[in-house]
Amino acid sequence: MLAVRNLEVVYHDVVLVLRGISLQVPRHRIVALLGANGAGKTTLLRAVSGLLDVHDGKITKGRVELGDRRIDGLPPARIVRNGVRQVMEGRRIFAELSVEENLRLGGHTAAKAIGANLTRVYDLFPVLRDRRSGTAGYLSGGEQQMLAVGRALMSDPELLLLDEPSLGLAPRLVQQIKEIIVEINDQGTTVLLVEQNAAMALDIADHGYVLENGRIVMDRPAAELLADDDIREFYLGLGAEGAARSFRDVKHYKRRKRWLS
Repeated sequence: MLAVRNLEVVYHDVVLVLRGISLQVPRHRIVALLGANGAGKTTLLRAVSGLLDVHDGKITKGRVELGDRRIDGLPPARIVRNGVRQVMEGRRIFAELSVEENLRLGGHTAAKAIGANLTRVYDLFPVLRDRRSGTAGYLSGGEQQMLAVGRALMSDPELLLLDEPSLGLAPRLVQQIKEIIVEINDQGTTVLLVEQNAAMALDIADHGYVLENGRIVMDRPAAELLADDDIREFYLGLGAEGAARSFRDVKHYKRRKRWLS
């Protein structure tokens, strides 16, 4: 469905952030994109959703395709009409509006289906139904994340881009978000999931990519990545025997990742 081919992105005409990225997100699948802060994950999502201009970034090489359509270079509104929605890191809700007003704004490109889509979102997130008239800014962090995801679903997207949906949430809420992502995918929405919580992402993804310093360094089925010793050690904080490493061990750890050798 989504194909990113040999993509390079530069900020401010001088900072090369993505260096020949290629990846694919098949229809009706969940694909996880892992990487540390600064690896280029959010930049890749901006390239797909057309938001690079806002940050003085541009694609200097490569292309982004959605099915048989090339979408790089299109304005964000056109990309949205092509079925792509992004839930940005940090939720970005309209804090002074009510929960339902936020949701209705998300459905402005599918006005005829607002009623049905509201029902879908409220079924996925019953807490939003209970607080539909409340001010969005008074929701908890987890509830605001649900609202941000629900707002993106209001236009029934083909492809949902999720940028760190579990960031800052308690473990119980991370589990809820995880289950909701699976349910959204089961309902037919393709998902590209950007996460630092590698255990959560790989547990529900079909395939995974590891991004470091603007390059894809690993590309495997999610189950294989979850079992890989390097991934377990560098992204899950586990040693070869599955034991959690202490902060002291991690701080003084010197061995290079094998994929960088």
